[in-house]
Amino acid sequence: MRCFIAIDIDENNRMALGDLQQQLKSKVDVKRSDVKWVKPGNIHLTLKFLGEIKDEQVVDICNIVKEVAGRHNSFELSIESVGHFGGRSARVLWVGTGEGREKLLELQKDLEQELASAGWPAEKRAYSGHLTLCRVRNPKAGFKLVQIIEQYNDFKVGVMSADSISVFQSELTPAGPIYTVLSENRMQGS
Repeated sequence: MRCFIAIDIDENNRMALGDLQQQLKSKVDVKRSDVKWVKPGNIHLTLKFLGEIKDEQVVDICNIVKEVAGRHNSFELSIESVGHFGGRSARVLWVGTGEGREKLLELQKDLEQELASAGWPAEKRAYSGHLTLCRVRNPKAGFKLVQIIEQYNDFKVGVMSADSISVFQSELTPAGPIYTVLSENRMQGS
């Protein structure tokens, strides 16, 4: 099964991100097939993508996530500023994190270390907490989107409460991914 570990977002922020997606769509002239927008219901803050795992590994992963969650206090995290990965032509558009980012980085580092100790390969790239808005399939569309998002450097979506960490199963379907929560683990003070 395909799995990842993430912090889910609340409905108000989910709706605000959906509104932002609509604004961006209305401002840029790109073909529908050139950009794959993430359904607002599927937007989350990934801490670790695990990929394909064996069914029997799920229990170990859930136990590690529960242990890590139990060591951290819940915190507020601002969601702000639109950015992209991919140089002059965006491959991915995202919304980043602001105030509270240090606690997010501590949480992710702890999770990464625990998973590495259990045999999961550590990420080679530095962690960049973000909420993916879309994936770009055509470089021309990516170039247009980069120009539009410059207007959103100071954009503020809202504040989310980071109070639990979930293990998700991701089932890929022709209609898009279906995410199922396998375990939700509360953090201290939540």
